[in-house]
Amino acid sequence: MSYISCIEEMKKQKFAPVYYFYGTETYMIEALKQALISNGLEKEEKDTNFEVYDLEETSIQEVITDAETFPFFGERKIILATNASFLKAKPPKMEVDHRPDVLIEYLENPAPYSIVVLIAPYEKVDERKKVVKRLKKETKAVSCEPLKERELQKVITSIANQHNVKLSEQVITYFINEIGTNMMIIHSEMEKLALYVGEGNEIRLEDAKLLLSSQESSSSFKLMDAIMNNDLAKAIDITKDLEKMNEEPIALIALIASQYRTLMHVKILKQKGYTQQQMASQLKVHPYVAKLSMQRQAKFQLKELKRAIDLLTETDAQIKSGRMDKSLAFELLLYQLIATRQRVS
Repeated sequence: MSYISCIEEMKKQKFAPVYYFYGTETYMIEALKQALISNGLEKEEKDTNFEVYDLEETSIQEVITDAETFPFFGERKIILATNASFLKAKPPKMEVDHRPDVLIEYLENPAPYSIVVLIAPYEKVDERKKVVKRLKKETKAVSCEPLKERELQKVITSIANQHNVKLSEQVITYFINEIGTNMMIIHSEMEKLALYVGEGNEIRLEDAKLLLSSQESSSSFKLMDAIMNNDLAKAIDITKDLEKMNEEPIALIALIASQYRTLMHVKILKQKGYTQQQMASQLKVHPYVAKLSMQRQAKFQLKELKRAIDLLTETDAQIKSGRMDKSLAFELLLYQLIATRQRVS
């Protein structure tokens, strides 16, 4: 089940006896928790009918014992059990002795007055374990993992709908390119845009360009585009704008170097026959970043990427050693990167 669908159910007071949230997208997990608490309990119940357990300090059997205990007041209690590391293939060494069989038994007949949430905020758990299989089968399991591009577009549209504003596919694409894939930032920026245009209105491209906060990753993408297009003037303009925002050349060098390294890795993996999805997994980047990198790498030769990384390393050393003024060194770097492009074009 998607996290948006799960939140919509919670808003309609449709609750499952047991939830299983898994994955590394922290914002999704937090959004799900808040939706459950705000819709599942009255304000006065939160002190008595809400409990949080850390499963690296408390056993799962203690959590189940609490779940089977009647609430003091009200019709239900909510129990969050975080850091379910016992679901991993190689759990960390702990003094806590977990008995997954107790959880499996509970899943067969959960208490009707308790809502238990098991949270595994990890990239991977051991899918071969019986308890993991049962959790996915017998609970409301929600994947909280970085969204693929198409899913991201749907989520942005859904967030816009929540704020009662409209936006075109062109604006969504600009939104993703400018903001990136961080869900917390996406929600924050959408709220700002919605307040600007007002309920019932449409967010136009010019509105998005005016108000969206530029992210560091977005800045490096823009610089890369200017470099790829052999546009030194634009690259310098972007740099000047970033300097006004107190962005240090050292930080920009690190961002651009990261872009070049990703492009080089993608080009090498492509030569080895990797798919876009496999690249995203191998490089631990969002699928949308992998897609952009796939498009960009085609415009570079491998030797050019290696030369660019050497130039970035040299410039970084010159600035840190005080041999060159940082702004001058960065402008010279841009010139060298574009000159390298022009020689191989």
